This record gives sequence, C-alpha cells and structure tokens, in this order.
Amino acid sequence: MIKSLLVRLQRAVRWLEDGLLVLLLSALILLATTQILLRNLWDMGLVWGDPSLRVLVLWLTMLGAMAATRERHHIQIDLLKRFLVPRWQVRVQGLTDLFAGLVCGLLAWHSGRFVWFEFQDGILLFATVPAWVCELAMPVGFAVMSLRFLLQVGREYLPEPP
Repeated sequence: MIKSLLVRLQRAVRWLEDGLLVLLLSALILLATTQILLRNLWDMGLVWGDPSLRVLVLWLTMLGAMAATRERHHIQIDLLKRFLVPRWQVRVQGLTDLFAGLVCGLLAWHSGRFVWFEFQDGILLFATVPAWVCELAMPVGFAVMSLRFLLQVGREYLPEPP
C-alpha cells in the first residue's frame, strides 16, 4: 500500500518536473524569438522580455539539474572509482552521493537565506514582480537535489532492516 503510494507520488513528481521543463523551454524559445524579431524588424522589444528570459533560464537550469539528479545523469567525477575493485566502487559512490547531498543541502540553506533577505528588502525584479518569487528556484531545486542524493545513499548503501 505505502510502496504503491510512493511509486505514484514519484510518477506525479516526474510528470510535473518534465511538464514544467517543456513548458518553460517552450516559453523561453517563443519569448527569445519574439524579442529577436521585434528588435531586428521593428527596432523595438518587450520591456519585460529580457528580465523574463533571465528568470526562465534560472528556472530551467534548476529544473534540468533536478531531472539530471533524478535520472543519475548529473556530472560525476569518478576517476578514483575506475581504479577500484567493484566492492570499493560502491562505497566510494555512496560517499560521493553523501557529499553531493550535503553540498546541495548547504546550497539550499544559503540560497534560502538569500531569498528570505530579498523578501525582507521587498526588491522588485521587474514591474510588480518581487525578486524573491523568481529566485525560489534556487532553494527549492537544491533542496530537491539534496533529498535525492541522500535518499539514494539510504536506498542503496544502508543495510535493510530485519
């Protein structure tokens, strides 16, 4: 019962992440193309276009990193693992995942503090959009990546309960 619920939750999160990636990438391409055409053909552009593109790039970067972590297709430095016997490769991978999870957790904490300070200062990014809303991608993305790394360590490297 609980396992099937977790599987459905994983599927829903995967669908949400992939859907957001497709939606944001489509919006980025459409907005960038519109800006290019407006500037080259009519010597004008959307005032909110460039700041929006920067926000879209930030969100796409974090969502892409979350998806890469989900699929274990993120960048890995595994030079040491190549020279170890398989038994030690698993241990080194566990330590690497633990370290990556801790680093992502630290980045989530500090980017969360940054977003909180932006909220307190009331900084507007463009028009009436608060900067902190656009920057939420950082703490959320790093927290999700941290959780995924740490769950991977728990799932693959900790002993099964009796």
